Amino acid sequence: MDAAVPRHRPEPPVSPSSARPAAEHLDVLIVGAGISGIGAARYLKTELPAKSFAILEARQASGGTWDLFRYPGIRSDSDLHTFGYEFKPWRDEQSIADAPRILDYLRQAAAENGIDAHIRYHRRVLGASWSTDEARWTVEVERTDTGERTILTCGWLFCAGGYYRYDEGFTPHFEGLDRFPGPVVHPQHWPEDLDYADKRVVVIGSGATAVTLVPAMAASAAHVTMLQRTPTYVVPVPRADLLANTFRKWLGERRGYALSRRKNIAQQRLVWSFCRRFPKTARRLIRWINARLLPAGYPVDEHFNPPYDPWDQRLCAVPDGDLFRSIREGRASVVTDRIAHFTEQGVLLESGRELAADVIVTATGLNVQAFGGLRLTVDGHAVRLPDTLAYKGMMLSGVPNFAFAIGYTNSSWTLKIGLLCEHFCRLLAHMDAHGHDSCRPEPSNPGMPTRPLLDFGAGYIRRAVDSLPRQGDRMPWLTSMDYRDDVKLLRSGSIADPELRFSRAGTRARTGTSTSTSTSTKTTA
Repeated sequence: MDAAVPRHRPEPPVSPSSARPAAEHLDVLIVGAGISGIGAARYLKTELPAKSFAILEARQASGGTWDLFRYPGIRSDSDLHTFGYEFKPWRDEQSIADAPRILDYLRQAAAENGIDAHIRYHRRVLGASWSTDEARWTVEVERTDTGERTILTCGWLFCAGGYYRYDEGFTPHFEGLDRFPGPVVHPQHWPEDLDYADKRVVVIGSGATAVTLVPAMAASAAHVTMLQRTPTYVVPVPRADLLANTFRKWLGERRGYALSRRKNIAQQRLVWSFCRRFPKTARRLIRWINARLLPAGYPVDEHFNPPYDPWDQRLCAVPDGDLFRSIREGRASVVTDRIAHFTEQGVLLESGRELAADVIVTATGLNVQAFGGLRLTVDGHAVRLPDTLAYKGMMLSGVPNFAFAIGYTNSSWTLKIGLLCEHFCRLLAHMDAHGHDSCRPEPSNPGMPTRPLLDFGAGYIRRAVDSLPRQGDRMPWLTSMDYRDDVKLLRSGSIADPELRFSRAGTRARTGTSTSTSTSTKTTA
């Protein structure tokens, strides 16, 4: 259902007990110590050093995705010259890097910028309640190691945890799963002691995780079969960016990194634009590349020719074509079919073929969960996310002093995060300069047509689309997926906006930089 402003239902606000001591207050509370949270903290500390802040991390370590996932071969499918931070050069020879290298990079960035001291581990944010009268959030926090619950207050809440659940991956119902006697493993919960050497492995799935796992496991397994219901576009990319390494050698780390970053931003945009503008030509080109890397006579159209156009879903990148090499060498194979049910020997397919297996991996995707599942209330009314619109891809209509970080789906995630963090710091500086302590986006046209915030065809997005915020059909309510457009909007564009309403506690919300004052009003449905 289309909507432009949140419709709230009454719910008791989160508030500290009168018997408790005064809650600690922070200017900004960042949720999540992954790549987005560390980046947000660095921008905040550099641009607004007088602001107090903390990062709350539910797990026991920083790094987010790159610390959580431990499956074989885990790596980025974006180059680290754009997936890395603009402020910290990527120095490794690998451009498509594995998780340990990325994790080291993130933790170095935190240490070098004094972020570590601001991270509080084992803290899960359960809910947050906004008070217009006080212009602050009251935040309920649970200690994940002890179960203790505490209260913090903050001027701004910045959610930097991405959009999927960290505690649970997605596994569809498989008939007869209990009949299979061997290990059935989801990549999000990879056991450290899983032994698959010299064993037959079936990996169910065809996305980025599956195409990473297959060649990595094929190095020691007897054979690995990637069982997919629908093919995915798979393209080879060089693991090392020779041109970027040359830039760094001759121009130095910072200048070389900056040039490599600009090169790869332009390259990503060119590839995406070409695929969207000329989908049939792009499809034929990808097929030609696949056919060259696969054995002669291989059924390319059966296993590597999706029924949708390139970039209707994200392309899967394989460094140095490792998936194709595993297939050529006979250590891996691809089967395109549907599962009828599991058996004592493996998996029976609808075609009647049975795939024998000793180990089965369900690389079947993620569960999407916006903002870590935290409950938001505004003046005692619960916020229903599908009834909100995303403002500049970083705030929610009708929800004051709340920001979130969601990156690009068609290029490197962190390119967008960096611009959002810059804009967030500019927004806070603007508010300080004009004496404001709260702001909330409000669309001028409540009847504006809307569409899903994450508007692409991946299964894990389609499953959750009805629980997520939406976007409008025009700026600033249209969530851009174009870096060049976002540079203009977020880095260069004005903070003042008729659809962003500023106020001071005890005064009525004002549009733009108006200085008139009057009686306070609450957010309305």
